[in-house]
Amino acid sequence: MEEEKNTAPIEADIEIGAIEETTETDEGGAPETDPEKKKPTLQEEIWSYAKTIALAFVLAFLITNFIIVNCNVPTGSMMDTIIPKDRVIGSRLSFLFSEPERGDIIIFKYPDDETGDTIFIKRVVGLPGETIRVINNRIYINGSTEPLEEPYLDEIYLTGGAGRNFGPFTIPEGEYFMMGDHRNNSNDSRLWKNKTVPRDRILGKALFTYWPFNHAKWLDVNYEY
Repeated sequence: MEEEKNTAPIEADIEIGAIEETTETDEGGAPETDPEKKKPTLQEEIWSYAKTIALAFVLAFLITNFIIVNCNVPTGSMMDTIIPKDRVIGSRLSFLFSEPERGDIIIFKYPDDETGDTIFIKRVVGLPGETIRVINNRIYINGSTEPLEEPYLDEIYLTGGAGRNFGPFTIPEGEYFMMGDHRNNSNDSRLWKNKTVPRDRILGKALFTYWPFNHAKWLDVNYEY
C-alpha cells in the first residue's frame, strides 16, 4: 500500500500582512515624497554651518596647541638650513617619551623673556651635564681637543667673521645649550643672560619647512657624532 503523500501547504512564519505592506503612490506609480520634509529650513542650514565652523575652530585650536608648532623665521641665524621668511612646522609630541638630542632643531620660548611670548628656533649643541667650550665658532665637549663634527654646517657661516669664543661652561641638569647654524650671526646661548633653555620651555622639534615651496625640506635628520 503506497504511503500517502502530504499535500498540505507549508506554513510560513512570516505574516501575510507583512508581505502585503505597500506604500501609497501617485498615479505614475512612484512613491510620494514630501518636499517640505527634505528641504531644511533657513534656521537649520545656519545651525549646520555654525556647527561646522565651530568644529573647525576647535580642531585648529587642539592641533596648534597640542600637536604642532607653526612658526615664521624672521632672521638668518639658522642659515643655510633655514633662511629668513621660511615657515616651519614642528611637533609638540616629539619629546613626550624622549629627550632632545644633539643636532635637533628646537622651537622654544626665549629664556631671557619671562613672559614666554618670544619664540626662538635654534639647534641643540650641548646636553645636560656636559661642559661646553666654543673656540672660533667650533664646539668642544667635555674638554675634548677635537671639535664636534657638525655635518649640517656650511663653512661659509663659520669663517670670515670675528667668531664668538665662549666657555668653558657646564650645562645645568635638565637644560640645553643652543646655537644657530650661522655661527657668526646668531643670538644664542653664548650671548643670553640665561645661558641655557630649560626642558619645560621647549615647545617642539622642528620637522620641515613648507614655505616658500622652492626651499621646502625635511629638517628632522639624525646625525652621527
